[in-house]
Amino acid sequence: QVQLAESGGGSVQAGGSLRLTCAASASMYLQSCVTWFRQAPGKEREGVARIYTTSGIIYYADSVKGRFTISKDDAKNTVYLQVNSLKPEDTAMYYCAADRGSACGSWYASAYKNWGKGTRVTVSS
Repeated sequence: QVQLAESGGGSVQAGGSLRLTCAASASMYLQSCVTWFRQAPGKEREGVARIYTTSGIIYYADSVKGRFTISKDDAKNTVYLQVNSLKPEDTAMYYCAADRGSACGSWYASAYKNWGKGTRVTVSS
């Protein structure tokens, strides 16, 4: 059974927008938090946005504040990442990860145990 599945990536021009979707199994959605990460070629995976599935509390990395918006739909066990004003440097594989406890206080990928396979975002100039 797939626990986390991302979709919605694609190729867009700079300034464009996409909405990424992270569909979770019911048990996975009950984990404490869902965090979106991205990994550009040759770079480390970095956390960009996090939402707590019960409280709805949200955090953003400084690099995406004002351009990315994370949200959730409890009825669908789904977390979204709206990415606006895209730049070529946003080109990356985007992953969602779910976990609980101390992992939710971290922006490091190594803290998370549960991952989807990713969706690719390519931004051309």
